[in-house]
Order: sequence, then C-alpha cells, then structure tokens
Amino acid sequence: MDKEVIVSDEIRAVCPGFVGAAVSAEFTNSQYCAELWDEINSFLNNYKAKYTIDSIKQMQSILATRQVYRLCGKDPSRYRPSGEALVRRVLQGKDLYQIDTAVDLINLASIAYGYSIGGFDCDKISGSTITLGIGKEGEPYEGIGRGMINIAGLPVYRDAVGGIGTPTSDNERTKMSMQTRRLFAIVNGYDGDRDNVLRCAEYIVTLVNKYAGGTAHEVKLF
Repeated sequence: MDKEVIVSDEIRAVCPGFVGAAVSAEFTNSQYCAELWDEINSFLNNYKAKYTIDSIKQMQSILATRQVYRLCGKDPSRYRPSGEALVRRVLQGKDLYQIDTAVDLINLASIAYGYSIGGFDCDKISGSTITLGIGKEGEPYEGIGRGMINIAGLPVYRDAVGGIGTPTSDNERTKMSMQTRRLFAIVNGYDGDRDNVLRCAEYIVTLVNKYAGGTAHEVKLF
C-alpha cells in the first residue's frame, strides 16, 4: 500500500476510539454490472424486511458518526453522513443510485455495515500521506455532484493538495471514473468497532474481486 493514512490529534480528541480501514485494489471498472445489481437487489429486499427508519437510529456505526459531527461542530441532519443517507434512502422505498460498478459496490458495503466509505482513484491522490482532520472555515471543497460545499466542522481527509473526502461527500478531484485502475477506499469506524470495520473492508475486497476483476488488494487498519 503506497498511501499512509494518519489520524490527527484533533480527531482523536473528539473520537479517541476511531478505527479506520484503508483498502487498495487493482480492478477494472464498468458502467454497469448486472450480477452485482442482482446481489444488491437481493440484499436490499432482505434489509428492508429487517430494518426501519426508526430502528437504524440505534445502529452504532450511524450513531457514532452523528455524534462526531456534533462534536466537530456540524449538524449531521443537514450534512448527513453518506452511510446514513444511503440507508435512509433504501428504507424510504427510493431506488438506490446506479453510478458505476466501483461506486455501486462501495455503496452496497456502506449500507451493509452502516459506515460512510470514501472511494477514490488512487492515482489522483497527491502525495503518499493522507491525514484525517477537521474542515476549516473557507476551505475550498467541491463535493461530487454537489458543487462547492462548506466543510468547516466536518471530518475531512486531506492529501498534499487539500481535501479529498468527508463522510458526507467525496471530492470531484479524486473521484473514480471508467479509467480508474487503482481503487483506494477508506472505511470510517467512528464507533471504534475494529472487527466490524475490518469485516466491512474485507467485504469491499470480496465485491471488487467478484464483480470488478480485482487482481491485487491490501487492507490496512489505522
């Protein structure tokens, strides 16, 4: 793994037990994978039979992320973490977004475990170090499909250039495309559940190998 992820003291101060997992994988992206969507639809049918909007409010992966948002100074209902947003969308009976195979499989893993997961084109990340900190006032950040967003008070991963990902939205600069050949994904475990974070990361690897021709991978907790 050629990228090192560092958790800053400012994040440790609000979430001492934070556990993250970085997944690197070589793969071939595609616009659509019918077999993956068969698995997604089967999973979602079972998920909707098991959970409700009210019951997910007690899910630790979601609760912990919302709590960290508040401690960092952000309203989690206004800037909803992606893991929660995806789960809520499914339980509201809305169709899940179909983007491309890499994004679709990460969304499935996010729903399955309730974690917000960043998915990046590894070759678009500047430098060898990524640091998790807290967004500052006036810090420029272009969310994918959202335009410029205010990340002040949001947990944010930064490379040598600037922000690349928050639990609410990843950055346009490092997003994946049909040309992406190296995935770098980050699972955000604000609940501190090391085993569950690792299971989520390994699930991403399974999906990449199964549906995106994964040829090499590595998982590292941080």
